[in-house]
Amino acid sequence: MKFLTALCLSVSALYCVLFPEQSSVSAPESYSIQEAPVQSQASSHEFDFKGYKIIPLADISLKGRVLSYKKYSGDKEADLSPIDLALGWGPMSENKVLARIDISQRNRWYFWKTDKFPIPRNEIENNSANMHIIPSSDLIAEQISNIKRNQIVSIQGHLVKCTQDSWKWKSSLTRSDTGNGACEVIYVKSLNIENP
Repeated sequence: MKFLTALCLSVSALYCVLFPEQSSVSAPESYSIQEAPVQSQASSHEFDFKGYKIIPLADISLKGRVLSYKKYSGDKEADLSPIDLALGWGPMSENKVLARIDISQRNRWYFWKTDKFPIPRNEIENNSANMHIIPSSDLIAEQISNIKRNQIVSIQGHLVKCTQDSWKWKSSLTRSDTGNGACEVIYVKSLNIENP
C-alpha cells in the first residue's frame, strides 16, 4: 500500500512538472475588450538582435485577454521567444463565450475546441491568435515571465521575420488566417499587463 501511495505521488509530481497548471486571475462577468489589433506600415528597418537578423514587416498595436500561455526552452525559437501567448479580443475576451471553449497550446500552436459553438467559427478565428513573443529588453522578458491567464496585455511592436543563416521564422500579417504560418511573431517594444 505504501509503495502504491508513493508511486501515485511520484506520478502526480511528474505530471505537475510536465504539465503545470497555469496561474490565472478572475475576470468580471461583463468584461469585454472591444478594440481589434491595429496594424500599420513598418516604421523601422532591419536590425540585429541576439545574433539574428530581425526584419520588421509591419507595426502592430493590440490589446488582448490572455486565454493561455506556454513557456518554451530548448528549441531554436526559444532563443528569441521564450513564451507564446494565446490572446483574445472582441467576443473572444468575454466570459460567456470562453466558458464554452477549451483552449490549449503545444508545439508553438494554439488549439481550441467546443461541443457547441457559442459564436460562429470565423468569429473565434478572427478574434484570437497565437503570438510568439520576442521581448526587446530584459524588463519586458521579466514582465512576460510572470504572466497570468485572464490578464489584459497591451503590446506595441513589430510583426517580424527572423533569420539566421538558412533558418527563418516569419510572422503572419493577418488575424484571419489559420493553420501553419498563421501565428504572429512579435518583437515587443512596449508592454503593459493589468488585471481586468
